[in-house]
Parts: sequence; structure tokens; C-alpha cells
Amino acid sequence: MDAPSLLSDRHAALDRVRVVMSHTTHPGNIGACARAMKVMGLSRLYLVNPKHFPHDEAVAMSSGATDVLDSAVVVDTIEAALAGTVAQAALTARRREMALPVRDVRSAATELAALLATGDAEVALVFGTESSGLTNEEVAMCSLPVTISTSETYRSLNVAAAAQIMCHELRVAVAAAPAAVGEAPALASHEGLESLYALLEQLMLDAGFLDRVNPGRAMPRLRRLFGRTQVEAEELHLLMGALKAIGGIPKKRPGSNG
Repeated sequence: MDAPSLLSDRHAALDRVRVVMSHTTHPGNIGACARAMKVMGLSRLYLVNPKHFPHDEAVAMSSGATDVLDSAVVVDTIEAALAGTVAQAALTARRREMALPVRDVRSAATELAALLATGDAEVALVFGTESSGLTNEEVAMCSLPVTISTSETYRSLNVAAAAQIMCHELRVAVAAAPAAVGEAPALASHEGLESLYALLEQLMLDAGFLDRVNPGRAMPRLRRLFGRTQVEAEELHLLMGALKAIGGIPKKRPGSNG
């Protein structure tokens, strides 16, 4: 395969990248983000409860990236936007206590590109509101907290500009990522890991290990523990089965929806 064909093949992995905008207030920012995405070869836009969409201002600010807007998926919750992804980069400028180590955009892009090179995994780039960014709860649902290096005295970065930077870094990283050797095992999905965390928390509450009123830092630390590794789908299935057996939770009957 010649170099241009190889590069084009690698960039095809960008079709498995979602850009998630949560509770966006100004429709112009949605359009500007769509433009930033299309320039970098991304097309899958997810909108969590946008205040105004569809909107003429979004179309105007997209500068022709109307196909990205037309195919945008509007959902009610961040969980729905992340369902099916195996890694999620939460872009945040706020200084806060994190359960997971914070990456810079370049290292985060390299990690995501490595996952994209291994098969059919889907990943997400997640951006919050213009005024306050992502909530602590939204960041906690993501596997990679990411910050963009800015001036210490002025850190205000427009959401579309942040998307442009992250999308560019990911495009560069995808082109440079080494080819995967052999078939990689399927990784646990976002919703699968969230089910694991919910089960762990419930079992610890039932056992009296956690205080229901003040549970402390146990769950953030467990998220950090699992966040340090790439949990495979089969490993998750084993963990869930073992924990349910330990907790005395009956197995689902064949054909049961419960």
C-alpha cells in the first residue's frame, strides 16, 4: 500500500470518533464545532440537551459543514451519548480534584489513537457548557480527563476552539499510530463499566462498607483503579458474574429482560 493510501486508511478511523457537546447554550458554537470537526475529518456530532438546535445560527457558523449538523444525534443524557464507546476524553479547564490523572491533549490523543488502531473501538471527545464546562459528574463518567495548556492568567477558551485543538491532535496521532499486530480483544463499553461501578457501590452499601449518607472517596478510587487499565469485555463479564454470585444476586433467566 502506498503512503497516501495508508494515510487515508488510518484517517478512516476518525469515523469512529464522536464529538459530544453537553448542554450547549449558543447554537453558533454548535455550528463552529461542526466546522472544526469537518476540517479535521470528523463527522459524528452528539448533542446532549442543546438549548437551541436546529438553529439558523448553527448553520451560518458551520461555514458549509451542514452535513455534520444534519447528521447530529441529539440525546437527553451524557450516558446515551457515550454508550458503546470504550474511551472518553473529557475536556476541562477547571482545576478540580480528579479521580484519574489529567492528560494533556497530545498524550490523550496518542492514547485514543492507539485504541482506534486496534479494531472497531469507538471513542468520544466530550465538551461542556460555555459558561462552566463539564460537571464533576460528567467528568467522572469519562476515562481520560484532558486539559489544554493555556496562559495561567487567562484560561478562557471557546468550546469550538477547544474542539479544533483536540480534533487536530487526534488527527495527527491517528496518522502516526503504529499498526495493530493481530486481532485485539474487545474492550468493555462505557455502559458496561458504569454497570460494574453501580453494582460495586450497591454491594458495598448493602454490606455496610459504605456510609449511605457520606460514602467518601471509595467509588472515585475504584474508578481510578479500573481506569488505569483497559478492561476487556470478557473480563468485565467475569467480574460482574463473580460479584453477583458473591452478593447473592440471582442469574438472569434465558430470555429475561431484567
